[in-house]
Amino acid sequence: MPIYEYESSDPKNGCQRCLNRFEIIQGIDDKPLSDCPYCGQKVKKIISWCGSAIIETSDVHLQVEKKITEYEKQGMFSHAAELADKRSEKVKDNDMKIRALENYKKAGYDLNSLEKHSKT
Repeated sequence: MPIYEYESSDPKNGCQRCLNRFEIIQGIDDKPLSDCPYCGQKVKKIISWCGSAIIETSDVHLQVEKKITEYEKQGMFSHAAELADKRSEKVKDNDMKIRALENYKKAGYDLNSLEKHSKT
């Protein structure tokens, strides 16, 4: 299945994902997205060089994802943020970094004060 890239239609509105572009796997016959699946803002499809992808997920990554989701469901956003942050650093996963930042924000942290994240 092909990978399509989308970005916010309005460069001043949207979440971290759609403002910085995001990828989504869709069937060739699927209708293009009109709204960001993360924040609901209007998005537009971008021409991408990538034609397909093979996704392999390690057992460790799945366990970390599960634990982060558990923390989020329990409202333990600082725990979820720390775990996602450590994992994103280890595997260089930008989506995990964004998830960490979103959880830090939900936990009440001022993202501007998180100096090591300000470059993201």
